Amino acid sequence: MLDFFQAKKLLRNTSIADVEIAFSFGRKQGGIMSNVAAKIGIVTVSDRASRGEYKDRGGPAIVDYLNEVLSTSWEAVARVISDDQSVIEKTLMELSDVEQCGLIVTTGGTGPAKRDVTPEATEAVAEKLMPGFGELMRKVSLEKVATAILSRQTACIRGSSLIVNLPGQPKAIGECLDAVFPAIPYCVELINGPYLETNEERLVAFRPKKK
Repeated sequence: MLDFFQAKKLLRNTSIADVEIAFSFGRKQGGIMSNVAAKIGIVTVSDRASRGEYKDRGGPAIVDYLNEVLSTSWEAVARVISDDQSVIEKTLMELSDVEQCGLIVTTGGTGPAKRDVTPEATEAVAEKLMPGFGELMRKVSLEKVATAILSRQTACIRGSSLIVNLPGQPKAIGECLDAVFPAIPYCVELINGPYLETNEERLVAFRPKKK
C-alpha cells in the first residue's frame, strides 16, 4: 500500500487536497488507486499437522470465518508449522515484515504443555503487547468450559500488523473471534494496516463516529 508521501510523488501535478482525498479513498479500497486484496496471515502451529500426521482443522476454520465476516476483498497467506519457538517467531516476522499482512492469526500452541510456546513466540516479536484480546477470549471461553483458564493466548502489534493467538479447536476459534473481531478492523486501521470492512448482517465492526 502506498503511503501519503509516495502518493504525492506519483501525483506531482495534483494538489495536496486531491492527494488526501485519493489517499482516503484508496485506504478504503485496500490501497490507494489499487484493488489489491488485504493480506491476512493464518498460521497453524502443530507438530503433527506440520508433519502431515494430522489434518489441519484450525487454519480452514479461520478461513471460513473470515469469508463469512469480511466484506473486504482479502487474501490468505497460510502457513502450517511445528511448535518450535524459533520457527514460530521466524514465520510471524516473515508474514509481518515481508508479506506485510495487516492481520496475522495463529491457531494452536496456547496451552500449558511443554511444546505450547505460541504466546512466547508472539511476545518475542512484539513491539507492543495487546493483552485485552487474550483477556476477553478467556472470559468468553470460560463461559463454555472450565479448562479455558489454561489458555494463554495473547495479541501484539508488530509494525503494521496485528497478531492474534487463537485456540486450536474450530468451535473455540469461532467463539473467540466473535468476541474480539469487532475491535480488529479499527485496530488494524490505527497501525496503518488495510481498511477492513465487515458483513454487518453477520458482525458489526466498531469504529468511533467522526465528529
